[in-house]
Amino acid sequence: MKRLGRVLRLGAEDQVEESRNKLESSKDLYSGLLSELLVTEFSHSSAYETAQELFGSSRVKFGAVDGSQDQQLVAGLAVFWAGSYAATGTVEFQEDGPPHVEYETGFIERGQGISSCIPIYVDRVHEVDLMVKASSAGVLPGVMTVTDSLTEQAVVDNSTIASWIMTFSELFLAYKMIMEENVRIMLLDRSLSATHTALMYDTSRRSHWRSDGIICGFEVDGVPIDVNEMGYGRHCIINPALRTPPARGDYIRYAAIFLLQTKNEPMSLQEICGELRVDTEDRKRRVQKYLERSVKEGYLTETDEKYSINPRYARTWERIKKLVMILGRQIFEATSGNPMRARKGDRNYWLTTQDLAFLSLYCFYMILEECWARRILLLGITKDTTARDFQNHLVPVCVNAGIWRVDREKVTEIPSTDRMLLQAVSVFNHERVPTPWSLIEYDTAFRMIVPDFEGREGYVSGAIGNRIIPERLFVKSYVQLDEAKTDPKLRSNVLLIDRLVHPGFDDSQTVSFKHHYGGAAEPIEPILYRSKNTPNRIQNLVMVTLKAMGARSIPEVFGHNKPLFIADKIAKGQRLKVKGLIEATGHMLMNNPKLRRFTFYMHTFRERRAEVEYARRA
Repeated sequence: MKRLGRVLRLGAEDQVEESRNKLESSKDLYSGLLSELLVTEFSHSSAYETAQELFGSSRVKFGAVDGSQDQQLVAGLAVFWAGSYAATGTVEFQEDGPPHVEYETGFIERGQGISSCIPIYVDRVHEVDLMVKASSAGVLPGVMTVTDSLTEQAVVDNSTIASWIMTFSELFLAYKMIMEENVRIMLLDRSLSATHTALMYDTSRRSHWRSDGIICGFEVDGVPIDVNEMGYGRHCIINPALRTPPARGDYIRYAAIFLLQTKNEPMSLQEICGELRVDTEDRKRRVQKYLERSVKEGYLTETDEKYSINPRYARTWERIKKLVMILGRQIFEATSGNPMRARKGDRNYWLTTQDLAFLSLYCFYMILEECWARRILLLGITKDTTARDFQNHLVPVCVNAGIWRVDREKVTEIPSTDRMLLQAVSVFNHERVPTPWSLIEYDTAFRMIVPDFEGREGYVSGAIGNRIIPERLFVKSYVQLDEAKTDPKLRSNVLLIDRLVHPGFDDSQTVSFKHHYGGAAEPIEPILYRSKNTPNRIQNLVMVTLKAMGARSIPEVFGHNKPLFIADKIAKGQRLKVKGLIEATGHMLMNNPKLRRFTFYMHTFRERRAEVEYARRA
């Protein structure tokens, strides 16, 4: 123990000293690039005018959603619980001062909230959680284990069922509030762009769509959902004003399909290319290839060299939205039966984590659709992040393109996350960087954009597999909202903020690059506010709003967001109540005369030993 204590102390001191020296070296970065990228002046009158233009009113309702989860092994049953809860109120913007924020009271009695509890025997968990199934079968690439199989407790501990239910619950609750409560500012305790990317990845294995879930074949309006509709829904982000999905890369296929659906008339290849702004022969060949493939798969029909949407898929998006509402209400509102059992055909099947991933993705797109239609400010706030795309992607790309001028090595040589880098810059330059401040906003597509692999001028490449996620969808930034009155060096943590892009506000601030992908050189136009002097009305509105939603009187909310703090407290309070309910259920099973003998054998050895040891101590 003496040796371990010495190793721990010296190792910790060495790491802290090394990190301190590296972060102190970031002090000089402010004088160069960062002094032009940190926005420190915000206008209340401009926020008032933007609110009037975006919302149509200076007084709007806000909602903040946060979730919680738990999972326990009780008498051989794996019990998964997850739910989401909301804090609501109103924000009134003023021309001559900060916004006035009012919070609704009685959250527990009258607040918004949904949850679900799933009891399932441990030996059936693999039927629902595909990750546990893959781990047990040893088919996960790159995964090494010291044993051949998981213990029952390990199966429960490593299951993602509760996490998936919580993700879906947060999005489903947010959608319900948008549709039913007229919320105009929606705050989520998660990164919007990271959620989108993760959901796209988790639903990407097309070969498993039929076998690993019940959505494929589930009837909506008497017609089963098929694989084509599932793929259609994965890319259904339609906003013609923002030109999403972009007509490039793997998305060009769905851009053409959505165009034909929107136009609702036959179009030739040339007409489609004209509408999609495809003007080079190599890109036109790619469009033709995808159109022909879509005809073979049944998405489109072709007559006299003109393409049309197959009537079978004309109402696909409406059917998918019905699917989300049917299964969402079953999971979160059903009062009888197991919420994860759904009927398909003449049998009941388990909903799987793949199904929850699809439902979460579809629900996410439903939120985006309504936010654009109703002009809602959708904002994601992340407390802790290890993102490095600002220093490792954005800066090198912009330096290569001549947008910014800086010694790139001074930025990239600091082995730190973007959050820690900006936090250090703020602390070591506290006299020149007043709070609140915000980094300029930039497209979240830069997370996957790197300098061109071949060093070609004006070109960029994709960070993974040369792929780049859709642009003009979300923009992100880092913010710091508060500092101590007595010590300006004592500042709140830097937060990652990303929000939904709005046409008419953001789409004029784009930069152009070329990306060579699939045998064609395609344009990519992400959003970038180049400096702090570039007008950004929505960022100003966001910062004024977030500053007004602080609460210095609550230590945990120092520099954070009070509505999300309230939602988090509600969620944690509900979790404690559910934890007691689950434990009481276990006692009921053990003491029920009809069930006691059977549940005795369903207990694991560790559970029985723990009960005996507890009784002996008592």
